[in-house]
Amino acid sequence: MDSTDSQVVNRVVEWLGNDHTVYLVTVVQTWGSSPRPAGSMLAVNAEGTPVGSVSGGCIEEHLIQRIVNGEIAQTLPEIVLYGVTREEGDRFGLPCGGEIQLVVEKLTDLAEWQRLQTCLTDRSLLCRTLDLDSGAVQLDDSRPAQLCAIKNNRLVRLFGPRWQLIIVGAGDLSRAVATVALGLDYQVIISDPRPEFADNWDLAGAELSREMPDDLIRTRAIDDHCAIVALTHDPRYDDMALMEALESDAFYVGSLGSSRTHAARLKRLAALDLPADAIARLRGPIGLPIGSHTPMEIAISIAAELIAVRNQAALATRQFAPVLATPHEQAANG
Repeated sequence: MDSTDSQVVNRVVEWLGNDHTVYLVTVVQTWGSSPRPAGSMLAVNAEGTPVGSVSGGCIEEHLIQRIVNGEIAQTLPEIVLYGVTREEGDRFGLPCGGEIQLVVEKLTDLAEWQRLQTCLTDRSLLCRTLDLDSGAVQLDDSRPAQLCAIKNNRLVRLFGPRWQLIIVGAGDLSRAVATVALGLDYQVIISDPRPEFADNWDLAGAELSREMPDDLIRTRAIDDHCAIVALTHDPRYDDMALMEALESDAFYVGSLGSSRTHAARLKRLAALDLPADAIARLRGPIGLPIGSHTPMEIAISIAAELIAVRNQAALATRQFAPVLATPHEQAANG
């Protein structure tokens, strides 16, 4: 799920609950270079207040003005194209002849969007199907082949689950990582049974659990939209948590420590009879090597690696050889 999905859904629920007129714009397909992928959403109320984006800013102003002026989707959904001609591409700043196909619709059903909001909160899936001929909407739990596409003149868009990050440890670095993750719209859970750390945790927006980390991971819904990072530097907590995490469906599992510490951790996990293919999933030293030193810099490096792994970027394929720590790793991972 895109990081702005919950922002858009929450604002739509708020607006509809206050009897605002609301329009939704969804990116269906792009050609050439486009700043936003298929499935990206923009919601607009009758006053022209937007949330979300469909192009990174190059067409929003023109599109919102057309919506506010009543030129689009007043009765039924409409397909809108931008960048079809070179002149239009130049006008709206679409790079390299990029083109964007959008669906614009007027929203009226508060209960529908409350269901979608609950879906994101509960880490479940809902498929929303919009009939472009009638404007009728259907919600079900099917999983379409594509996140967002038009098929048989129906717009199919998958919602949920929300991205989730479980952080083992409630220290200063965890606070920085949680702060960045919340900014990226992750649902953040902190696990630390140690009262000297848990009692001082006060970051709003992040759930605090005093359970043992392995118990928390074992009992929570860990799916392919979940990342788990172990940051205590204490094998009593990190290793047990990693044993559960590495055999889960989490898309990312990482642990704090230098290359030397990482190599020792791999040996301990192997001695605990964890399968080799599970151990191979462990990422460490955690975070991309960007020369980070302070907690917030290290948090940004960890967040950057999460983004790279989610997007299957080249940086996500770096190797984790158990060699002696470099000065950067010693500073960043301790």
